[in-house]
Order: sequence, then structure tokens, then C-alpha cells
Amino acid sequence: MPKMKTKSGAKKRFRVRGSGSIKRSMAFKRHILTKKTTKNKRQLRGTTEIHSTNMDSVKAMLPYA
Repeated sequence: MPKMKTKSGAKKRFRVRGSGSIKRSMAFKRHILTKKTTKNKRQLRGTTEIHSTNMDSVKAMLPYA
């Protein structure tokens, strides 16, 4: 059997933690920042965990994770 390929967009966006959960960056912090409040931009820093409803589709994109 040939090896399964990982989606290259997914490998750039997601990292698997040691516990098996998947972390992601926050969205909406790339451009058009002038109309967003300072509080909103501050709370978009850092990473968060993938929601359980999206876990199956993300795991399908990362077959060896």
C-alpha cells in the first residue's frame, strides 16, 4: 500500500499535543484590524483547542497524527 498523504494546508495550521488534542491559532487577526477593539485583538492571541465537532475532519487531514 502507498503511504497516505497529509494535507499540506492542515500540517501548517494544526499541531498535535501529547495528550492527542489538536491545537490551532485564532482566526480574525490578519487584516482589517483598525475597526477591531484592543480587547478583541488581545483575546485573539495565542492558541486554542479544536472543537470536538471538527475533530473527525481534522484527523482525516492528518492521518499520522
